[in-house]
Amino acid sequence: MSLELVPLISAFLVSLLAVYALVIKRSITSSERSLSDLVDNMAEEVQGMSKSAIGVGRKVLELEKHISVLEAKIEEMQKNDPAKVSYSEAARLVELGAGIEDLMNTCGISRPEAELVRALTENKHIDIPTLTTNS
Repeated sequence: MSLELVPLISAFLVSLLAVYALVIKRSITSSERSLSDLVDNMAEEVQGMSKSAIGVGRKVLELEKHISVLEAKIEEMQKNDPAKVSYSEAARLVELGAGIEDLMNTCGISRPEAELVRALTENKHIDIPTLTTNS
């Protein structure tokens, strides 16, 4: 190889290296743009999801308040229901010695209900025998 070709080959290699560097730079720039676009799209999606989550949270709070109001109304209705039979009151009256007719008139329950309340209330004072083993 002659010495005259060395500068020519060197110049060719340097220019080839410069072209390669430009190609790499364009590739990196293109990748950066793609990544930047992807990050922007993801940021928009996250923002949309955040707004949706906030809307859902508000709706949940609204529904919880509505449920509280409804529960309070139901509780009030149950307390003020004149047709509601107070079996605990009937049992208390049986313990005080009230008869079947008294239960029917005072609590507004039918004869079978009054008899059942009386039987259950009187039977709860009786000791229930238990089976034991003798060892």
